[in-house]
Amino acid sequence: MKTLITPTSTEVSFHEPDLIVSKTDLKGCLTYVNEVFCKIAGYTEAELLGQPHSIIRHPDMPRAVFKLLWDTVLAGREIFAYVKNMAKNGDYYWVLAHVTPSYDEQHQIIGFHSNRRVPDRAIVANTIVPLYAEVLQEEKKYANGKEELAAGFHFLTNFLQSRNTTYDALIFSL
Repeated sequence: MKTLITPTSTEVSFHEPDLIVSKTDLKGCLTYVNEVFCKIAGYTEAELLGQPHSIIRHPDMPRAVFKLLWDTVLAGREIFAYVKNMAKNGDYYWVLAHVTPSYDEQHQIIGFHSNRRVPDRAIVANTIVPLYAEVLQEEKKYANGKEELAAGFHFLTNFLQSRNTTYDALIFSL
């Protein structure tokens, strides 16, 4: 069971050439983590394997972004997404995640693979943080989990439609 971690205001970073790599099963439980993942997140491999990937979810991340991510990969498509994660000690780190479905020989999805890179700091500060804050603010207007998620997802999709774009196109345009 995950213990409650209090977020700090300390950002940790990793080096430009480093990749944070993980694999999960269909339910999002970690089946592989690389050394960079363990180092940045502050967990050992043993502490992470078998745990839900959400063990590193930062409370500043809108649920709607994860819905978009899961809808995309469950449909068999890749996605690039900016994500704020939380380390075991409460520190945070931003990543540009590339998440893809993993397939078996019969081309059935059996899990997911994610590579995370150092994000462009200006894009995070000037575009992603303000957008996610607005989505999160919309989600927090509702106490019910389903209403909260629906409100945030509606806000996010309306934002994208108002700019005549998709999340993928937005990310690639930045």
